[in-house]
Amino acid sequence: MKHRNIKIRQGRRKNAYCPDMCLYGHYISMIIRSAMQYKASFFLGAAGQFLVSFNGLLGIYFIFARFTAVKGYTYHEALLCYGIMLLGFSIAQCFARGFESFSYLVKSGEFDRMLLRPRSIVLQVLGSRFETNRFFRILLALAMFFYAAVHCKIVWTAGKAFTVIFMIFGIIMLFTGLFLLGAAICFFTIEDGGFLNVLTYGGSEHGRYPADIYGKQMLKFCTYVIPYALVQYYPLQYLLGKTGQWEYALYPCGGGVFLAASYGVWRFGMRHYKSAGS
Repeated sequence: MKHRNIKIRQGRRKNAYCPDMCLYGHYISMIIRSAMQYKASFFLGAAGQFLVSFNGLLGIYFIFARFTAVKGYTYHEALLCYGIMLLGFSIAQCFARGFESFSYLVKSGEFDRMLLRPRSIVLQVLGSRFETNRFFRILLALAMFFYAAVHCKIVWTAGKAFTVIFMIFGIIMLFTGLFLLGAAICFFTIEDGGFLNVLTYGGSEHGRYPADIYGKQMLKFCTYVIPYALVQYYPLQYLLGKTGQWEYALYPCGGGVFLAASYGVWRFGMRHYKSAGS
């Protein structure tokens, strides 16, 4: 019995110091099992998300059915752009949805309980929501990307393969940063920053096409204010062979810089947070 008690204590100690990523995996596992309890609801929701994104695909198709090119971009090049943007945005929505619904955690008092737990606050917020019905959108984005990549006649090299990877991760970090920024605003307003939907959902919709088709002023905004162009337009130019400047492939790192800046705002809000009183 004595040895058995020692083993139990050791097991509990290991669980107490479980790595954060392992704990996050448990969060996701619980959310997925919960969603699968209502399979009809899950598949209907996933189908709805798929149709919303498919509607965007139809919009591109009908535009290029009338025009052979839009500002020098062919149908397959625009489709490649949209596929990469949709893939990154959908993944960001899957994993960072907790920040998007952060105002509910603050108003309900759940965030105050999170502060008392001996785990990372960011991890707990991330684990509070996980959008399983975005999987079909991810599959659609992958299908668009591979179809367009074949028809764009890109001369694939290791550098261009890494460019695609950098673009996807850059988009994920950019939109996660926007969700995090919206959550940080809740520390001061309690309500969510709904106006940021213009930058998140609006940005993903405008990301169907390369940023330069909207004009020079919009391209400047997307470069120096909210860096959509750094994760989409500039690396796309190198990927499609429209420029030989290989350094464009590194521009998606701007998404990581934006995420770091958003995290700084989050930390500032955390230091000044006072309970919502729920």
